[in-house]
Amino acid sequence: MILVALAASLVSYPALAADCWFENGAVVAPASVAGIAGDYLLDPSAPTTLIHETRAQGEGITTPDLIAPVRIAGLSLAALPVKVVDLDSRSPGFDTPIAGVIGADALAGQVIDLDFAPCRVRIHGPGRRRLKGRVIPLKLVGGVPSVAAAVSDGQSARAGLFAVDWGSAGQVRLSDRLAAFRPTREGYDPLARNTAAGRLRAFSFQGELSEEAPSGLLTGLDPALSGSIGTGEWARWKVRLDLSSNWLTLSHR
Repeated sequence: MILVALAASLVSYPALAADCWFENGAVVAPASVAGIAGDYLLDPSAPTTLIHETRAQGEGITTPDLIAPVRIAGLSLAALPVKVVDLDSRSPGFDTPIAGVIGADALAGQVIDLDFAPCRVRIHGPGRRRLKGRVIPLKLVGGVPSVAAAVSDGQSARAGLFAVDWGSAGQVRLSDRLAAFRPTREGYDPLARNTAAGRLRAFSFQGELSEEAPSGLLTGLDPALSGSIGTGEWARWKVRLDLSSNWLTLSHR
């Protein structure tokens, strides 16, 4: 398929709403991992919570794997395996350095309420009042929440599972195993997650068709995933990601 280039368990604390911000096509929130406080991407499409290698080394951490506690949105999450990796490819263009990524492993079993305008995030356990809106079943793929969608480049079509992605600009991104960016453009990286210069002929999600959808590519996805749905879609809604019962609710503001 071708993109056409145009122009863990919760420690008992009450749920608290916390400020976040929507920047570079990503949701960013203050958090702490392994005692390293900073600005973290909140991204359920990442299966594992990550610390930026540069920041970890500055804090004296030299091992690539550790067991560490996570704090976000006023909540303390049980310690879980965390990886230290080079996140240079995910951190260009932000006003402040990105310390890491809060991934799906830290959010497992929780309910995450996210509003983009203004950006607010609340993480809590199950049992709260149901949010009114469109309810969509989630399927976990390698621990990553995903939903059904379909895409077409005008010549071929594909239906499949797409990760819930709060760390990428654009409406939809396709796995680089399945798609290419044509024609190539000098200086543009279709894998860059802070921009989406591709246009996909059609993107269908929950009965809604988007034509010439802002798109990009994504690498390293589980083979069972066709791609991800980015913040260009989610920012239209109030979102409840219920990882305790595997439902996604989209509510109009």
